[in-house]
Amino acid sequence: MAITRPSTLVVESERREIPSVMRAAVYRGVNDVRLEEVPVPEIGPGEILVRVHTCGICGTDLKKIATGSHSAPRIFGHEFSGVVAKVGEGVRKFSIGERVVVFHHIPCGECYYCRHKTFAQCATYKKVGCTAGFEASGGGFAEYVRVMDWIVEKGTVRIPDGVSFEQACFVEPVNTCIKGIETLGLQAEETVLVIGQGPIGLILATLAKRLGARVITSDLHPARLTIANSFGLKLTIDASKVDAGEVVRGMTEGRGADAVILAVGGSGLIRPAMDAARPGGRVLLFAQTVRGEAAIDPAAVCVDEKALLGSYSASVELQEESVRFVMNREMDLERLISHRFALQSGVEALNLAAHPQADSMKIVIQPGSEWEGHQL
Repeated sequence: MAITRPSTLVVESERREIPSVMRAAVYRGVNDVRLEEVPVPEIGPGEILVRVHTCGICGTDLKKIATGSHSAPRIFGHEFSGVVAKVGEGVRKFSIGERVVVFHHIPCGECYYCRHKTFAQCATYKKVGCTAGFEASGGGFAEYVRVMDWIVEKGTVRIPDGVSFEQACFVEPVNTCIKGIETLGLQAEETVLVIGQGPIGLILATLAKRLGARVITSDLHPARLTIANSFGLKLTIDASKVDAGEVVRGMTEGRGADAVILAVGGSGLIRPAMDAARPGGRVLLFAQTVRGEAAIDPAAVCVDEKALLGSYSASVELQEESVRFVMNREMDLERLISHRFALQSGVEALNLAAHPQADSMKIVIQPGSEWEGHQL
């Protein structure tokens, strides 16, 4: 739902004393997240403190928690929107009370990887610039987040009046999806199969449709295909009943899709995704963020000339485009949210996100749901 109150009222309500402690969902080890009281992070010159309203749960958060790939303790959550609660010395771009959304990664723009536009491999990009305490890891699963100076300068965006916190928190994931579509090199009138119609798969499919591609979606859950249909994605495959690759070949004179996007984690789907692509086609791995081995047919790459591509994280060059897409409501992203949890139920929210059900889509934690005088 859109915010109906003008932002000036938000400014007035945010001129309050900042507490010394706050609640947070703290990662303590493999599959161990606890609701705790932690100190509100201190900010330095050039930094801001954001009071979190809404934070989306990302698949990468869940994988870090499930695999123990990161040291503990940490506070995850990087898809957050909120209100500036405090500004550090020298901050001129933002004022207390302004509604903002934050990109937690911003590259240096000067290193080898930045010069080659592989921004996610930049050392500065890998250094997360937002924290709710402990090691910087996003911090959106808490009441307050410290945003560091280079993120304040280049990665913090005002939310226009009339755009909700919920809509705004999709800016970073939309950026990653736009980057994926660009990596795929998708052209108008090409046939693309998007495997998986969770929130990310739906965004990817919508972006492909926006380019003029013929989009086919597949999922094991018919309820998700119904949602895809409501977004104008009419060609759907119930993968619980039929082989998606066979159906796609039947729709393309036996060739297969020009492009396949794998928007579901799990290496076991890479081979079926490649089988669904035509000779000379492309397959984009979008959700394979856990390292390991996977079975592929090497002749599909060599003899059939199929290209296996990958896309990870966001691109600073697509920041303005992703902001426009979200803030102009080119897609009603709030409709992707199926479950909203207050911070006190954050552990329950993470458990549901880690074990998705047929009726669960985007799950958000909302520390701001308890704000007095605010509408969600």
